[in-house]
Amino acid sequence: MNTVKVEIQFFEDCPNYKVMRENLKTALSGIEDKTELISTEVTETDTAQRIKFRGSPTLLINGKDIENFPAPDNASLSCRYYPKGVPDAEKIRNTILKYLSVKE
Repeated sequence: MNTVKVEIQFFEDCPNYKVMRENLKTALSGIEDKTELISTEVTETDTAQRIKFRGSPTLLINGKDIENFPAPDNASLSCRYYPKGVPDAEKIRNTILKYLSVKE
């Protein structure tokens, strides 16, 4: 079975993390068995630099940023700014479905 790796990178104090987590939960409803969900809490600058943290929250689908935001050279523990707002459940789900090549 084809599965999609979905990773949310975050730190708890970022207010947008809760929004992203809820949007992700909604997006995965009914396709949980086709995804591998990984939650990566980033609490140290060393970790942020090692994983090239784009800020909290970041959503990677099969290793690619959902907004195609490039990995920073100098990562830090910071909240991430989304110019159009945190990706909604529909955008997340549609992106995952593209990787699954499933039509609903």
